[in-house]
Amino acid sequence: MIATTQLPPPRVFLAAVLLLGAEFCFASVSALVKYLSTDLPEEQLVFFRNIMAFLVLLPWLWRKGPGAFKTKAWGFHLSRGIAGIAAMYLFFYAIAALPLAQATLVLLLTPFLIPMIGRIWLHERVTRQTWFAIFIGFIGVFVFLNPVHMTLSPMIAVAFCAAVLAAFTKTLIRQMSGTESTSKIVFYFASISTVLSAIPLIWLWESIAQEHWLGLAAIGVFATAGQLGMTKAFSLAPAASVGVFTYSSVIFAAGFGYFFWQEPVYWHMAFGTLIIMVAGYFALRNRRRSEI
Repeated sequence: MIATTQLPPPRVFLAAVLLLGAEFCFASVSALVKYLSTDLPEEQLVFFRNIMAFLVLLPWLWRKGPGAFKTKAWGFHLSRGIAGIAAMYLFFYAIAALPLAQATLVLLLTPFLIPMIGRIWLHERVTRQTWFAIFIGFIGVFVFLNPVHMTLSPMIAVAFCAAVLAAFTKTLIRQMSGTESTSKIVFYFASISTVLSAIPLIWLWESIAQEHWLGLAAIGVFATAGQLGMTKAFSLAPAASVGVFTYSSVIFAAGFGYFFWQEPVYWHMAFGTLIIMVAGYFALRNRRRSEI
Protein backbone atom coordinates (compact mmCIF):
# COMPACT_ATOMS: atom_id res chain seq x y z
CA MET A 1 0.00 0.00 0.00
CA ILE A 2 1.31 3.43 -0.92
CA ALA A 3 1.89 5.67 2.07
CA THR A 4 0.20 9.03 1.90
CA THR A 5 1.23 12.22 3.63
CA GLN A 6 -1.49 13.86 5.63
CA LEU A 7 -1.93 17.44 4.49
CA PRO A 8 -3.17 20.19 6.78
CA PRO A 9 -6.85 21.09 6.41
CA PRO A 10 -7.45 23.78 3.75
CA ARG A 11 -8.52 26.36 6.34
CA VAL A 12 -5.32 25.88 8.34
CA PHE A 13 -3.20 26.09 5.19
CA LEU A 14 -4.98 29.27 4.07
CA ALA A 15 -4.60 30.76 7.56
CA ALA A 16 -0.87 30.03 7.50
CA VAL A 17 -0.49 31.69 4.09
CA LEU A 18 -2.48 34.73 5.25
CA LEU A 19 -0.38 35.02 8.39
CA LEU A 20 2.85 34.82 6.42
CA GLY A 21 1.52 37.55 4.13
CA ALA A 22 0.52 39.65 7.14
CA GLU A 23 3.97 39.35 8.69
CA PHE A 24 5.55 40.31 5.36
CA CYS A 25 3.37 43.43 5.40
CA PHE A 26 4.42 44.29 8.97
CA ALA A 27 8.10 43.82 8.07
CA SER A 28 7.54 46.06 5.03
CA VAL A 29 6.15 48.78 7.31
CA SER A 30 9.27 48.54 9.47
CA ALA A 31 11.53 48.76 6.41
CA LEU A 32 9.66 51.81 5.08
CA VAL A 33 9.87 53.50 8.48
CA LYS A 34 13.61 52.87 8.63
CA TYR A 35 14.08 54.26 5.11
CA LEU A 36 11.94 57.37 5.62
CA SER A 37 13.33 58.12 9.11
CA THR A 38 16.55 59.38 7.52
CA ASP A 39 14.62 62.41 6.18
CA LEU A 40 11.51 62.67 8.36
CA PRO A 41 11.06 62.66 12.16
CA GLU A 42 9.58 59.51 13.67
CA GLU A 43 6.66 61.56 15.06
CA GLN A 44 5.63 62.46 11.53
CA LEU A 45 5.90 58.83 10.41
CA VAL A 46 3.68 57.70 13.29
CA PHE A 47 1.03 60.24 12.28
CA PHE A 48 1.03 59.18 8.63
CA ARG A 49 0.99 55.50 9.57
CA ASN A 50 -2.19 56.18 11.55
CA ILE A 51 -3.99 58.56 9.22
CA MET A 52 -3.23 56.51 6.10
CA ALA A 53 -4.48 53.36 7.81
CA PHE A 54 -7.59 55.24 8.96
CA LEU A 55 -8.30 56.43 5.40
CA VAL A 56 -7.90 52.88 4.06
CA LEU A 57 -10.32 51.60 6.72
CA LEU A 58 -12.82 54.44 6.25
CA PRO A 59 -15.00 52.78 3.54
CA TRP A 60 -15.38 49.66 5.67
CA LEU A 61 -16.16 51.72 8.77
CA TRP A 62 -18.63 53.88 6.81
CA ARG A 63 -20.67 50.83 5.79
CA LYS A 64 -21.11 49.92 9.45
CA GLY A 65 -23.09 53.12 10.08
CA PRO A 66 -22.83 55.49 13.08
CA GLY A 67 -24.98 53.26 15.29
CA ALA A 68 -22.28 50.59 15.27
CA PHE A 69 -19.87 52.82 17.20
CA LYS A 70 -21.90 53.74 20.28
CA THR A 71 -19.93 52.80 23.38
CA LYS A 72 -19.82 53.18 27.13
CA ALA A 73 -16.26 51.86 27.42
CA TRP A 74 -14.56 55.22 26.88
CA GLY A 75 -11.95 54.53 29.54
CA PHE A 76 -10.85 51.30 27.89
CA HIS A 77 -10.71 52.88 24.42
CA LEU A 78 -8.73 55.88 25.64
CA SER A 79 -6.30 53.71 27.61
CA ARG A 80 -5.80 51.44 24.64
CA GLY A 81 -5.26 54.44 22.35
CA ILE A 82 -2.67 56.07 24.63
CA ALA A 83 -0.78 52.83 25.28
CA GLY A 84 -0.95 51.83 21.62
CA ILE A 85 0.35 55.14 20.32
CA ALA A 86 3.14 55.14 22.93
CA ALA A 87 4.17 51.63 21.82
CA MET A 88 4.18 52.81 18.21
CA TYR A 89 6.40 55.81 18.97
CA LEU A 90 8.89 53.67 20.87
CA PHE A 91 8.98 50.98 18.19
CA PHE A 92 9.53 53.54 15.42
CA TYR A 93 12.38 55.09 17.43
CA ALA A 94 13.90 51.61 17.82
CA ILE A 95 13.53 50.80 14.12
CA ALA A 96 15.39 53.98 13.16
CA ALA A 97 18.31 53.18 15.48
CA LEU A 98 18.59 49.37 15.47
CA PRO A 99 19.05 46.70 12.82
CA LEU A 100 15.60 45.72 11.56
CA ALA A 101 15.83 42.12 12.75
CA GLN A 102 16.83 43.18 16.28
CA ALA A 103 13.97 45.64 16.70
CA THR A 104 11.45 43.15 15.29
CA LEU A 105 12.72 40.30 17.44
CA VAL A 106 12.42 42.26 20.69
CA LEU A 107 8.87 43.33 19.81
CA LEU A 108 7.99 39.65 19.35
CA LEU A 109 8.40 39.23 23.09
CA THR A 110 4.85 40.60 23.28
CA PRO A 111 3.13 37.15 23.30
CA PHE A 112 5.36 36.08 26.20
CA LEU A 113 4.60 39.25 28.17
CA ILE A 114 0.80 38.97 27.86
CA PRO A 115 0.49 36.10 30.40
CA MET A 116 2.74 38.01 32.80
CA ILE A 117 0.57 41.14 32.57
CA GLY A 118 -2.55 39.00 32.90
CA ARG A 119 -1.13 37.45 36.06
CA ILE A 120 -0.12 40.79 37.64
CA TRP A 121 -3.12 42.87 36.57
CA LEU A 122 -6.00 40.42 36.22
CA HIS A 123 -4.72 37.71 38.59
CA GLU A 124 -5.10 35.14 35.83
CA ARG A 125 -3.72 31.66 36.34
CA VAL A 126 -0.52 30.93 34.44
CA THR A 127 0.53 27.28 34.21
CA ARG A 128 4.03 26.01 34.88
CA GLN A 129 4.32 25.02 31.23
CA THR A 130 3.57 28.59 30.17
CA TRP A 131 6.13 30.00 32.61
CA PHE A 132 8.68 27.53 31.22
CA ALA A 133 7.86 28.59 27.64
CA ILE A 134 8.28 32.26 28.64
CA PHE A 135 11.66 31.46 30.20
CA ILE A 136 12.78 29.64 27.04
CA GLY A 137 11.54 32.56 24.93
CA PHE A 138 13.73 35.00 26.85
CA ILE A 139 16.69 32.62 26.45
CA GLY A 140 16.04 32.74 22.71
CA VAL A 141 16.21 36.54 22.78
CA PHE A 142 19.48 36.34 24.75
CA VAL A 143 20.96 33.97 22.16
CA PHE A 144 19.75 36.17 19.29
CA LEU A 145 21.20 39.37 20.74
CA ASN A 146 24.42 37.61 21.87
CA PRO A 147 25.33 40.26 24.49
CA VAL A 148 28.42 38.32 25.59
CA HIS A 149 30.22 38.95 22.30
CA MET A 150 28.36 41.97 20.92
CA THR A 151 27.77 45.47 22.30
CA LEU A 152 24.06 46.17 22.61
CA SER A 153 22.50 49.53 21.89
CA PRO A 154 20.46 51.18 24.68
CA MET A 155 17.66 51.31 22.10
CA ILE A 156 17.08 47.61 22.83
CA ALA A 157 15.48 48.80 26.08
CA VAL A 158 13.25 51.16 24.07
CA ALA A 159 12.11 48.25 21.88
CA PHE A 160 11.43 46.18 25.01
CA CYS A 161 9.27 48.98 26.46
CA ALA A 162 7.35 48.99 23.17
CA ALA A 163 6.77 45.24 23.58
CA VAL A 164 5.49 45.73 27.15
CA LEU A 165 3.04 48.42 26.01
CA ALA A 166 1.93 46.28 23.07
CA ALA A 167 1.25 43.39 25.45
CA PHE A 168 -0.75 45.75 27.67
CA THR A 169 -2.88 46.92 24.73
CA LYS A 170 -3.60 43.33 23.68
CA THR A 171 -4.63 42.51 27.24
CA LEU A 172 -6.96 45.52 27.13
CA ILE A 173 -8.45 44.32 23.83
CA ARG A 174 -9.17 40.96 25.39
CA GLN A 175 -10.95 42.72 28.25
CA MET A 176 -12.93 44.88 25.82
CA SER A 177 -13.91 42.08 23.43
CA GLY A 178 -16.64 40.88 25.77
CA THR A 179 -18.71 44.04 25.26
CA GLU A 180 -17.11 45.84 22.30
CA SER A 181 -17.26 44.70 18.67
CA THR A 182 -14.19 44.53 16.45
CA SER A 183 -15.57 47.52 14.52
CA LYS A 184 -15.68 49.66 17.66
CA ILE A 185 -12.20 48.64 18.78
CA VAL A 186 -10.72 49.37 15.35
CA PHE A 187 -12.61 52.65 14.90
CA TYR A 188 -11.74 54.15 18.27
CA PHE A 189 -8.09 53.15 18.12
CA ALA A 190 -7.74 54.55 14.60
CA SER A 191 -9.45 57.80 15.61
CA ILE A 192 -7.65 58.30 18.93
CA SER A 193 -4.22 57.38 17.58
CA THR A 194 -4.62 59.72 14.60
CA VAL A 195 -5.62 62.66 16.81
CA LEU A 196 -2.93 62.03 19.43
CA SER A 197 -0.17 61.59 16.87
CA ALA A 198 -1.17 64.85 15.16
CA ILE A 199 -0.51 66.96 18.27
CA PRO A 200 3.35 66.82 18.24
CA LEU A 201 3.35 67.90 14.60
CA ILE A 202 2.29 71.40 15.67
CA TRP A 203 5.98 71.81 16.62
CA LEU A 204 7.73 69.04 14.67
CA TRP A 205 6.20 69.20 11.18
CA GLU A 206 8.72 69.08 8.34
CA SER A 207 8.10 69.54 4.63
CA ILE A 208 7.81 66.25 2.75
CA ALA A 209 9.68 65.60 -0.48
CA GLN A 210 7.52 64.47 -3.37
CA GLU A 211 9.26 61.10 -3.62
CA HIS A 212 8.37 60.27 0.01
CA TRP A 213 4.59 60.50 -0.37
CA LEU A 214 4.34 57.07 -2.00
CA GLY A 215 6.28 55.55 0.91
CA LEU A 216 4.01 57.22 3.47
CA ALA A 217 0.91 55.92 1.68
CA ALA A 218 2.47 52.45 1.46
CA ILE A 219 3.00 52.39 5.24
CA GLY A 220 -0.74 52.79 5.78
CA VAL A 221 -1.66 50.25 3.11
CA PHE A 222 0.80 47.61 4.36
CA ALA A 223 -0.20 48.20 8.00
CA THR A 224 -3.90 47.80 7.21
CA ALA A 225 -3.35 44.78 4.96
CA GLY A 226 -1.29 43.15 7.70
CA GLN A 227 -3.95 43.76 10.35
CA LEU A 228 -6.75 42.45 8.12
CA GLY A 229 -4.71 39.42 7.05
CA MET A 230 -3.81 38.56 10.63
CA THR A 231 -7.41 38.96 11.80
CA LYS A 232 -8.70 36.74 8.98
CA ALA A 233 -6.01 34.12 9.63
CA PHE A 234 -6.95 33.75 13.29
CA SER A 235 -10.63 33.56 12.34
CA LEU A 236 -9.88 30.58 10.06
CA ALA A 237 -7.65 28.60 12.41
CA PRO A 238 -6.76 28.62 16.12
CA ALA A 239 -3.62 30.41 17.25
CA ALA A 240 -2.22 27.09 18.47
CA SER A 241 -2.20 25.83 14.87
CA VAL A 242 -0.79 28.82 13.01
CA GLY A 243 0.44 31.33 15.62
CA VAL A 244 4.05 30.22 15.22
CA PHE A 245 4.06 31.85 11.77
CA THR A 246 3.95 35.28 13.43
CA TYR A 247 7.68 34.85 14.09
CA SER A 248 8.35 34.83 10.34
CA SER A 249 8.45 38.64 10.54
CA VAL A 250 11.99 38.34 11.96
CA ILE A 251 13.06 36.45 8.83
CA PHE A 252 11.47 39.04 6.54
CA ALA A 253 12.99 41.89 8.56
CA ALA A 254 16.43 40.28 8.48
CA GLY A 255 16.10 39.92 4.70
CA PHE A 256 15.15 43.57 4.24
CA GLY A 257 17.97 44.67 6.54
CA TYR A 258 20.54 42.55 4.70
CA PHE A 259 19.57 43.58 1.16
CA PHE A 260 18.84 47.28 1.72
CA TRP A 261 21.15 48.25 4.61
CA GLN A 262 23.78 45.47 4.51
CA GLU A 263 22.92 44.51 8.09
CA PRO A 264 24.82 41.28 8.86
CA VAL A 265 23.03 38.02 9.66
CA TYR A 266 24.80 35.65 12.07
CA TRP A 267 24.20 32.03 13.03
CA HIS A 268 23.21 32.97 16.58
CA MET A 269 20.37 35.10 15.18
CA ALA A 270 18.90 32.09 13.36
CA PHE A 271 19.38 29.84 16.40
CA GLY A 272 17.79 32.39 18.74
CA THR A 273 14.82 32.83 16.41
CA LEU A 274 14.35 29.05 16.29
CA ILE A 275 14.34 28.86 20.10
CA ILE A 276 11.73 31.64 20.31
CA MET A 277 9.54 29.93 17.68
CA VAL A 278 9.63 26.65 19.60
CA ALA A 279 8.86 28.43 22.89
CA GLY A 280 6.02 30.35 21.25
CA TYR A 281 4.58 27.17 19.76
CA PHE A 282 4.49 25.38 23.11
CA ALA A 283 3.07 28.45 24.86
CA LEU A 284 0.22 28.58 22.32
CA ARG A 285 -0.43 24.82 22.55
CA ASN A 286 -0.51 24.99 26.33
CA ARG A 287 -2.90 27.97 26.26
CA ARG A 288 -5.23 26.07 23.96
CA ARG A 289 -5.26 23.05 26.28
CA SER A 290 -5.95 25.26 29.31
CA GLU A 291 -8.94 26.84 27.53
CA ILE A 292 -10.57 23.50 26.63
